[in-house]
Amino acid sequence: MSQIKASEVKALRDKTDAPMMECKKALSEAEGDFEKAEEILRVKLGSKAGKTADRITAEGAIAIHITGTVGTIIEVNCETDFVAKNDDFLGFVRDLSKLLSSQSEVVTVDSLKELKLTSTDSVEDVRGRLIGKIGENISIRRFKNMGAEGTLHKYLHGTKIGVLLDLEGGTAEVGKDVAMHIAAMKPKALDISGIDQSLLDKEQRVAREKAIKSGKPAEIIEKMISGAVNKYVKEISLLGQVFVKAEDGKQTVAEYLKSKEATVKAFQLFVVGEGLEKKSENFAEEVAATQAASKA
Repeated sequence: MSQIKASEVKALRDKTDAPMMECKKALSEAEGDFEKAEEILRVKLGSKAGKTADRITAEGAIAIHITGTVGTIIEVNCETDFVAKNDDFLGFVRDLSKLLSSQSEVVTVDSLKELKLTSTDSVEDVRGRLIGKIGENISIRRFKNMGAEGTLHKYLHGTKIGVLLDLEGGTAEVGKDVAMHIAAMKPKALDISGIDQSLLDKEQRVAREKAIKSGKPAEIIEKMISGAVNKYVKEISLLGQVFVKAEDGKQTVAEYLKSKEATVKAFQLFVVGEGLEKKSENFAEEVAATQAASKA
């Protein structure tokens, strides 16, 4: 028979969501017959992987691992909160974070999938088998590797919110407190220089419309706009926010850090499902679907 083409393997993978090597093996076994190869995969994966490819994955878990001066934070998604608490699923997420913390050159999800997660299986192989076992779509959404300029600290709020923090100076307690603040207040940037200009432009437009409606003189309107934008910047930038543990209720994070002789060099905040569309499914239906999947 003719050699299996990469395009054929990709087409089968796109349709079934099965691991690349499994698709290649199935096509070889089927002697190039696409439909027969699809049937072979359905048998191997319990008829589950292909059915899950288009399902929304807005639940999931976050894991963080630090190896020396390199830290990794990763988000892996699934369909339901039940699976997000599954030990096999959580183990997969933790294993990926450990793998990535020693692979700083990996920059995309696709390149991560090609790495060996075990001595014999790639990340994609393991993901495919986990889909077949659990019966839900599982997708690696995003990750970030951070090289430390200072000392790396991490904070996980359960498995739904994760913070990786690079702190110069200070103590472990300071690092933990700042990371917890980030998880609670969810700043969008360290300071104004890191805020997306489109957010600032939008806030300025809103402030201008409000100020104009006030009927005040032009020079007052400009001051109102400037004040509103400055307030917004303080609310969404880490250094401008009021520290959650401030005893006086006024001390900013910048002031707290200065008092501890510490400087935040960088941080990364992940919130599970942030920005993703979630399917509308009531609790009873979710339980029934999970039970049905487990029986299958």
